[in-house]
Amino acid sequence: MAEGCMRGLRYGMVFFNLLFWLGGCGILGVGVWLSVTQGNFATLSSSLPSLSAANLLIAVGTIIMVIGCLGCVGAVKESRPLLLGFFILLLLIFFLEILSITLFFVYQDQIDHYAQRDLKRGLQLFGTEGNVGLTNAWMIVQTDFRCCGVTNHTDWFEVYNASRVPDSCCLEYSDNCGLENPGTWWTAPCYERVKDWLQENLVALWLFALCTALTQILGLVFSMTMFCQAV
Repeated sequence: MAEGCMRGLRYGMVFFNLLFWLGGCGILGVGVWLSVTQGNFATLSSSLPSLSAANLLIAVGTIIMVIGCLGCVGAVKESRPLLLGFFILLLLIFFLEILSITLFFVYQDQIDHYAQRDLKRGLQLFGTEGNVGLTNAWMIVQTDFRCCGVTNHTDWFEVYNASRVPDSCCLEYSDNCGLENPGTWWTAPCYERVKDWLQENLVALWLFALCTALTQILGLVFSMTMFCQAV
């Protein structure tokens, strides 16, 4: 019976980590695709220029693939060191996620203040040489969310040293429409529009977080149970 239980644990662990690894492959693939096809779409942040969607997906996908491979090999070989390594890495990631969520809610006001200040600094790089990615990112955000500036359309006045905004702020896009009457511009702040969008999709975000947490807990239970029973 013990041997059958061990075999069932091994199969379950292999299946779980295979799904884990395939998920990492998928995330990595999307990141590479974004990097190749949307290479000029970068971050809005001026202080963290490498924090783009493509780079984040590539990093997350690679980490998941490595952890999944480690757990899969450990389950097949019934290797206690590999199973323990898998357990420690997964537990560390789980605690880091909990810590990040906790810090986010505790310091939400400070994070809002820092994010808005950093985004406003990024506006100064709009349209400058070597910042095509940041420029395109702002154009896409303002067009898709129908907003203008970080906290107000007047944020752009400091960039241009004049009462004008980028053409992506216009209700109806046309060349040099940002020089026209302010009544033809979006006035909603982009920072609040993005926050509202996140609030509207909060249920989906929490469901995703819950599914991720349950998957990690299952991985921890499988690996530790198998570690304790492996010879």
